[in-house]
Amino acid sequence: MAVQKINENEFYVRINKDTETYHIVTVSDEAHENLAAGDLTKEQLVKKSFLFLLQKENQSSILKKFHIEEIENYFPEFSNIAKIGWIDISG
Repeated sequence: MAVQKINENEFYVRINKDTETYHIVTVSDEAHENLAAGDLTKEQLVKKSFLFLLQKENQSSILKKFHIEEIENYFPEFSNIAKIGWIDISG
């Protein structure tokens, strides 16, 4: 997985797992503060979010373009993403 910053609030994500997919994610300052609480950079939040999503659904099911807070509409536990310890973003 590769996360590339497009601008201050938008990120391009390329996933090459089963097949190659591309996604654009918007992370507003407000969403960043609410979800990461200062524990993660926006890039780290995006990466951790996609690792979370890949545990929940096939990569082709992930929306191509979305705002990061929309994930919580599908997976309510996402609101605790910064505290979920089983997702390792170091690699």
